Amino acid sequence: MSGAEPAGSGKKKRRGFEARPGFHVVGHRLALDPGVSALRALASHCGAARVAYNWAVRHVLASWSQRAAEETYGIPEAERVAWRSWSLPSLRKAFNEAKHTDPFLRQWWAENSKEAYSTGLANAAAAFDNYARSRRGERKGARMGRPCFKSKRKARAACKFTTGTIRLDDRRHIVLPRLGRIRLHEDVQPLVDAIAEGGMRIVSVTVRFERGRWFAVLQTEERHTIAPATRPGTAVGIDLGVKTLLVMADSAGEVREVANPKHYDQALTQLRKASRTVSRRRGPNRRTGQAPSRRWEKANAVRNRVHHRVANLRENHLHQATARIPAEYGTVVVEDLNVKGMVRNRCLSRRISDAAFGELRRQLTYKTRRHGGRLIVADRWMPSSKTCSRCGVVKAKLPLGVRVFECDACGFVLDRDANAGHNLAALAAASRETGTGVAGDPGPTLAVVPKPRGAKQKTRTARTRKGTGTRAAGATPRQGTETRDRRQGTRREQLALW
Repeated sequence: MSGAEPAGSGKKKRRGFEARPGFHVVGHRLALDPGVSALRALASHCGAARVAYNWAVRHVLASWSQRAAEETYGIPEAERVAWRSWSLPSLRKAFNEAKHTDPFLRQWWAENSKEAYSTGLANAAAAFDNYARSRRGERKGARMGRPCFKSKRKARAACKFTTGTIRLDDRRHIVLPRLGRIRLHEDVQPLVDAIAEGGMRIVSVTVRFERGRWFAVLQTEERHTIAPATRPGTAVGIDLGVKTLLVMADSAGEVREVANPKHYDQALTQLRKASRTVSRRRGPNRRTGQAPSRRWEKANAVRNRVHHRVANLRENHLHQATARIPAEYGTVVVEDLNVKGMVRNRCLSRRISDAAFGELRRQLTYKTRRHGGRLIVADRWMPSSKTCSRCGVVKAKLPLGVRVFECDACGFVLDRDANAGHNLAALAAASRETGTGVAGDPGPTLAVVPKPRGAKQKTRTARTRKGTGTRAAGATPRQGTETRDRRQGTRREQLALW
């Protein structure tokens, strides 16, 4: 880490909320129907959280910039400006002092709840912690940069309440600190009854604006009750695709499919028309400071409603599809797909994003645990489509254009997706034999061993060197069928095959 950046905040890592024994944490998203005054208060609280976040980022980065400048001046380390800690208690103490002296904060900070400012400061502390852990190599994923300021136009409006008066007043209203009583869009009588019986308590509430409306996300601590699967001894293998969203093959030999409705493709005509209307209006220009016209705002709202409807339809379909699987099967086997790499294919990126493979995996993870089942994640390099589900022989090549699997050894013929589902379902028995778990027991996600030959990535035949008629050492001549298998299909062919 460079001399202009500290190694850490010097504080212990913050721990999240831990449920009591016999309880677990569950989230409930409730749509709101706020009035005019409530809308103004919600926007004010979320704006206060964003201002507090930007203040904390500016407060910490100011010391970093000052120390970097002093280093260029040749000032010794001991005489430079001290590091400013980004721990949440330190930021709270500094902000409480600044809100009385800063002319900008002093005018309006008392209009909002303290929870709004705590939300922004907590998010800033978490952002700096993630940045420091990423620099030290302790955080998985892509390398993170320094925390940036949140824009008023682009940042998601959100505010979290953890203390104060938080309760469901009745079946159609929720009470929050300083915001008061806000009407709910849906009936929450089951939640009210669970709280009255002592089986649930509200830990925190986060209000946020998304998809054109306000939501209240309740983090609750609920008594853990397992609804066992109807077929706990049966395993199912799930093969994901674009043409057919799910192809499920269970250990009993039954094959079922879940169609892909392709909500985004169905809305493309309407979306293109709305986008053309928006492009013909006078929109905002940040470079010149031009404000959008009222006609542009109305047209943009119409286009946003199309996107929101597509997102809602996709979410509803995914929840319905993933709710039935763990409720029926005790063991669910899924693929470990490289979705981030798959969307780089410009011919299929839109279809893959619309299918939402990552969201499917996330929902299956927690819903399987809710039913006391077991989720097995197959290795990313497992040749599920190339392996014969009858004899186990692996084909050398199986292009995407070949939709029917034909085994060269035993002559077995089956749809390639159904064949992959049977191979995935067979992993449940293999993992049970190796002692990784028993179907029906709640536990963490299991990772299956890689390919039988032990390779962690695909192999390819060595290419011929340019200018020479000889091949690389150890390379074998390619067969004619292999050369045809390596052909990449056109965009039209790929879309039709998926």
